[in-house]
Amino acid sequence: MQPTANSASDHIVADQSGIAAFLASPETYGPDVDHVHQIDTHGAMVFLAGSLAFKVKRAVKFPYMDFSTLALRHTACEKEILVNRRTAPDLYLRVVPITRERDGSLALNGDGTPLEWALAMKRFAQKDMFDRMADSGRLTHGLMRDATDAIAAFHTAARPVEDELGLAWVVEENIAELKERPDLFPATDVADFEEKATAMVERVQPILTARAAAGRVRHCHGDLHLRNLVLFDGQPILFDAIEFNDAIAFIDVLYDLAFLLMDLDMRGLPDLANLCLNRYLQRQDELEGLAAMPLFLSTRAAVRAKVSASAEGSQQDDAGREAMRQEAKRCFEAARRYLEPAPPDLVAIGGLSGTGKTTLARAIAPTRGRPPGAVHLRTDLLRKQLWGAGEFDRLPKDAYTPDFTENEKVYGTLISRSAAALAAGQSVIVDAVWLKPDERAAVQAVAERAGAPFHGIWLTAPETAMVARVTARTEDASDADASVVRLQQSLPAGDIAWTQVDADRAPAAVAQKVRDLLEVN
Repeated sequence: MQPTANSASDHIVADQSGIAAFLASPETYGPDVDHVHQIDTHGAMVFLAGSLAFKVKRAVKFPYMDFSTLALRHTACEKEILVNRRTAPDLYLRVVPITRERDGSLALNGDGTPLEWALAMKRFAQKDMFDRMADSGRLTHGLMRDATDAIAAFHTAARPVEDELGLAWVVEENIAELKERPDLFPATDVADFEEKATAMVERVQPILTARAAAGRVRHCHGDLHLRNLVLFDGQPILFDAIEFNDAIAFIDVLYDLAFLLMDLDMRGLPDLANLCLNRYLQRQDELEGLAAMPLFLSTRAAVRAKVSASAEGSQQDDAGREAMRQEAKRCFEAARRYLEPAPPDLVAIGGLSGTGKTTLARAIAPTRGRPPGAVHLRTDLLRKQLWGAGEFDRLPKDAYTPDFTENEKVYGTLISRSAAALAAGQSVIVDAVWLKPDERAAVQAVAERAGAPFHGIWLTAPETAMVARVTARTEDASDADASVVRLQQSLPAGDIAWTQVDADRAPAAVAQKVRDLLEVN
């Protein structure tokens, strides 16, 4: 199969085959290297040799990426070092020339005339890349929590950007490039996508402008998907950030995060996408920005669609080219799907401590509303945040007095954040004891004011089961113990009109029962 029109081969401006053959040869690196593994993308060639990796920019010119001259490629290498040392200082080593020596031979970091430039990096195990771990089933909830914490910290430290570039130009450029490949993206489907995406841009533009004014547009990663996360020295590391186009890197922090959410969702890992979203929201107050999440996800999927189409021509065999074609089609369909309306709802999960409210909430959150699922709000976490404590710090009993709980603090904050998430169009799951009738009425009123369906779920279990669960907890935000369970049982709850569910069984069975109830209601 030959590359089709407008694939990567159509954008190549210089022959780098000699450089590629030189770097692919083990002899280039000395006696300690007996094999070189080459990785090809539409913008780079990477050569894994011994303990190092050498990355060469392809001599290509796209609307969004120009490596058409040696000087531009050299500058891009130098900038890539600076940009990526923000998150991966131990991986990015130096820029080295590939030179023509006096005897006519090529040399790596020689004294002759530079013919090309390579970025020298410390090599890591390919199996430790997050995309490989996802493919092999090794990407755990713990790893994604740690990775999300690293992303949130990176965004907090990233430099705010004054000039708001917005997303309109990205959407327009995506559509223009999709139109160039009718063999992959049918013209009628692209026209439908163009209409919906353009309308969405106009609808959320005021929100994007306000977020830019509030400092939420920053010098971000720009290409934050699983392939650019790696477990290195036991820590999740962000690498391969965008250096070649500031317009791609100077973006809204939620648009940066959306690439990762989209990648997880499209890999059939909605539970990890939902975990990632909620973990991020625990550390960053971004609820209002969720109104733009469908556009963010759709745009990210469209970017991957066009990049996959471009990468078709850089593959070395028919199987690789066909894989890129199928990936492009799949991503385009996802880009369209993310723009489909999905009205939000509010699910309140109540019950005494130890009934499994949080376990249930985490299980059903990925399935509620639009991707990447429901915002999960939990009193145990909010209380720690409002008290200024760490997630696993035990609070003094003062933190649980009626005054602290009632004065628009824990439950008041829960109510206001629920309203903000619903207003942004995201479904919400609120996880709390909800012992008092006025608290239950207040959360139901949030849904009514938003015009969203409300579902109240009340979990029940024997005292022995609840005590056993709270006693067995480790690394959990809840401070409840056996004495709290017994105290709660002695307090009046009033008439409970919510649907009662027996939680004295396996968590998976409880979750399935509640999913079935929510489908009916």
